[in-house]
Amino acid sequence: MSYKIPMGPYHPALEEPYKLDLICEGETVIDAQLHIGFNFRGIEHLAETRNYIQVIALMERVCGICSNIHTLTLCNAMEGLTGLTPPPRAQYIRVIMAELERLHSHVLWAGIAAKLMGFKTMFMTCFELREKVMDVLQAISGNRVNYSMNRIGGVNRDITDPQSILRLVEALELEMGRTVIPIFTTSRTARSRCAGIGVLTTEKAVALGVVGPVARASGLPQDLRRAAPYAAYTEMDFDVPVQPAGDVTARLLVRALEIMESCKILRQALSKLPPGEIATEGEKFVFTTGTATARVEAPRGEVMYSVSWKEGSRNPARVHVRTPTFAVMPAIRWMVKGARLADTPLIQASIDPCYSCTDR
Repeated sequence: MSYKIPMGPYHPALEEPYKLDLICEGETVIDAQLHIGFNFRGIEHLAETRNYIQVIALMERVCGICSNIHTLTLCNAMEGLTGLTPPPRAQYIRVIMAELERLHSHVLWAGIAAKLMGFKTMFMTCFELREKVMDVLQAISGNRVNYSMNRIGGVNRDITDPQSILRLVEALELEMGRTVIPIFTTSRTARSRCAGIGVLTTEKAVALGVVGPVARASGLPQDLRRAAPYAAYTEMDFDVPVQPAGDVTARLLVRALEIMESCKILRQALSKLPPGEIATEGEKFVFTTGTATARVEAPRGEVMYSVSWKEGSRNPARVHVRTPTFAVMPAIRWMVKGARLADTPLIQASIDPCYSCTDR
């Protein structure tokens, strides 16, 4: 006899409000139903009432963790409608901010995952490292959240002392390689809680169209920084970590390895930061009539913006966002099938869901 157990919309294991109805037989989950829509804010509609400066500030608030990525993607799309190209120094600064935000997101997720495993000492270690990443972001932008770095045609703030930022990044990389990755990869606690749990096969990952670390943990080597480079990623040397197992351990390893790759990219970008202006100056932006799209590899995977404009208008006619969580969240149903009820909080957390982005 089966029975239904609701998890959410408000639950200690959920970062944000959504709901999983778990259909169980005994302690085994045989199916699940996902419900969203608890946090709708109408941001896309509000974007139609804001001018091209205000809309950047608005879309930065779609997500508190990936705020910079949202404005980067939006500005890429609007630059397609204005014909502006940011100068090389601005493109490098965009890469630096994007990779620091990736570090912040992955370390934050690692801490939450450790907490759900019952690994509280690791939780505290990850959040201590998170503070160091936020210190670097604050040193560059003046803000710990919502950095206000991107603008049409470039960035708002320069990096005046790249060597000091580089020293902070190198210290962070040393700590990651010495503490976080060895513990997560060798700890008996982590392996016993994660190995073989929440498996998403390569075939199912392709069928569901998952993106980001979830796809790479199921054996799909997709990364827009490599497949469709933007900003200064064509000038960066880095690897795309891929794991074939498709379980929680694989998703953990992919993010841990991506942390090291982000540090590698940051070293290159800070060391080779070209001189010059940080923005293409202009008295007035001229938007052409039409629609432009932009795709960027956010910490959780591909985020896509579609921006429509009418010539002569200061406001966009339409701003549509497709977030990576929207693409990945249907996979939770297949991950929890056959799993133990006690493992479902960790399995759903392993996709690093952001329902604030999805419900915007």
